[in-house]
Amino acid sequence: MTTTTTIALVTGASRGLGRNTALAIARGGGDVILTYRSRADEARAVVAEIEALGRRACAFQLDTGDIDAFPAFVEGLRAALASHWGRDSFDHLVNNAGHGDYAPIGQTTEAQFDGLVKVHFKGVYFLTEALLPLIADGGRIVNLSSGLTRVTFPGYAAYAAVKGAVEVLTRYLARELGARGIAVNTVAPGAIETDFGGGAVRDNPDINKLFADMTALGRAGVPDDIGPMIASLLRTDNRWVTAQRIEVSGGQGI
Repeated sequence: MTTTTTIALVTGASRGLGRNTALAIARGGGDVILTYRSRADEARAVVAEIEALGRRACAFQLDTGDIDAFPAFVEGLRAALASHWGRDSFDHLVNNAGHGDYAPIGQTTEAQFDGLVKVHFKGVYFLTEALLPLIADGGRIVNLSSGLTRVTFPGYAAYAAVKGAVEVLTRYLARELGARGIAVNTVAPGAIETDFGGGAVRDNPDINKLFADMTALGRAGVPDDIGPMIASLLRTDNRWVTAQRIEVSGGQGI
């Protein structure tokens, strides 16, 4: 890195794991650009929290499943980098944005399948591609996957399959971007207490206990188990870690 302060772009950072990651980055001394899909009020609240920590932040509306919106987003991002930071690049990309849509094989609709592919794989692929000219050499990319690519749970086949595609993409990105010194890794959380998937793990005691009983450390995860770990991957301490799938699940399903 050529600058003291790093800038991270975190997609889907108005709530959940994205919000936690953005705040962990700010607590570690980094500035943050975040995206949100629909809740501008929540995004503004995260920006305010980051600024209260003494860091700079800004938010952009972006549907990561809308590929046609990427060129305008990139131009807006380029302008923000120049006006807020006096730079033409940022350092870290965290592809976090996503949604849950679950059904057993045999009951999954084509619309459900296409929606998962569009947001979790196609969007990640083409957003990363669009942002490559703005990512600084020596930077980091972290893609979010899931513990469900390693263990199976009925109803999650389509979701896990597109996350598996992201894990393969991560290895190819690491190989192709290695010449620029860009490290690319996958973080695969286990079951986490957020509003993801309707908040089932957080709000349903039976589902929470089910996952807790599957986990070596005896509980479901919370956002603070994930965000700081992602932030740590962006530090220079981890400069030699790339092309890895790092599961952060408390030993779920071992």
